[in-house]
Amino acid sequence: MSNAVLDLVRDLIARPSVTPDDLDCQQLLAQRLARMGFRCETISRGGVTNLWARRGESAPLTVFAGHTDVVPPGPREHWESDPFVPTERDGFLYGRGAADMKSSIAAFVVAAEEFVAANPQHGGSIALLLTSDEEGPAVDGTVIVCEELTRRGVQLDYCIVGEPTSGNVLGDTCKNGRRGSLSGKLTVKGVQGHVAYPHLARNPVHQLAPALAELVAIEWDQGNEYFPPTTFQVSNLNAGTGATNVVPGTAVALFNFRFSTASTPDGLKAQVHAVLDRHGLEYELDWNLGGEPFLTPRGTLTDALVRAIADETGVTAELSTTGGTSDGRFIAKICPQVIEFGPCNATIHKVNERIELTSLEPLKNIYRRTLENLLPAAR
Repeated sequence: MSNAVLDLVRDLIARPSVTPDDLDCQQLLAQRLARMGFRCETISRGGVTNLWARRGESAPLTVFAGHTDVVPPGPREHWESDPFVPTERDGFLYGRGAADMKSSIAAFVVAAEEFVAANPQHGGSIALLLTSDEEGPAVDGTVIVCEELTRRGVQLDYCIVGEPTSGNVLGDTCKNGRRGSLSGKLTVKGVQGHVAYPHLARNPVHQLAPALAELVAIEWDQGNEYFPPTTFQVSNLNAGTGATNVVPGTAVALFNFRFSTASTPDGLKAQVHAVLDRHGLEYELDWNLGGEPFLTPRGTLTDALVRAIADETGVTAELSTTGGTSDGRFIAKICPQVIEFGPCNATIHKVNERIELTSLEPLKNIYRRTLENLLPAAR
């Protein structure tokens, strides 16, 4: 077994690139990519480093996308080994970013090296799009690279995002879409007063309760072939001064929709406002659209990846749209086929994040096989 992927992921983990700091991870990768004939370009904004690297000029253009930034490790004393000292133990590689997603990035690069070595005159084009802003606000990262590519008229055909999607074993799950995220901050206005004189006050909690019960009971949609039904969840509810004898003057509820392509942000907003208005509430409602849903139906990209997984591992991959948002939501605006695939996700963002050592080589091979399935061997 080659140690190329392991050596590279160890180099990446050793750089504590807590979002949005890249700490030259992308520079390290660009140096390797340049040796293969990739044209590497850094696109930066707001202290965020992004790398766009491309080899070839013709279609189809296949892109590997990911992020070099990681979440903070938390208390170091809770880790069995330093989170930024890659450590092999009991068949695993430990370190922050081991699963999310420096192993995928290392596998991208080595897969491209092997593919180019075997097919130096391959048809089509290969590119990497890397950001250091995925784990942060995600406003100066992949989104601005997509905007710049759009301005240049660059057409992406296929994109594989290296998010850790596998569940129990490598290859059991690919994400061919993600639900959208729509959040609201609802402030219901009442009149503060003494609880012994409720006729002189107006309790916003009492007013909100029946409206909230109605919102919780609504069937927003039934989902579709790829998506479960849209969900509405209250994440925080707050009111009062802390005293037991004061009717609160305001009540604040935070809520979130995870919505499918069967609903739209404007449609969900309209339904919420209709309920609140029907209950006669005096309120303010601030909305935040965290991401719109995207979907890649079964087709060329999904078939190429699923076949590569089966050929490498014998596992039949399931297409899924569960989980949170990813940078795939930005790429899907400029690329008709986007899919996420990577290692097991059981330890991502946790203390003692790790990846099975035996999964590194198959992960790389799956990415290489997918390139072989998508791109002509010679031009």
